[in-house]
Amino acid sequence: MENTIKVERAILSLTQDDLAKKIGVSRQTINSIEANRYVPSTVLALKLSEVFNKPVNDFFKLSDDD
Repeated sequence: MENTIKVERAILSLTQDDLAKKIGVSRQTINSIEANRYVPSTVLALKLSEVFNKPVNDFFKLSDDD
């Protein structure tokens, strides 16, 4: 899975820590999601959707490997 979390975060001028606090996870979790080392749960994806005010499909995409 690929994502544009880092870009979406930059658009809102949020640090990894800011975003982590908004959705109730650690900064390391945000870092791992951005680096494609961790696939978030549906609940976390929906929380990100609320923060970015966009559908989940706008910032998460299936890769050819999925």
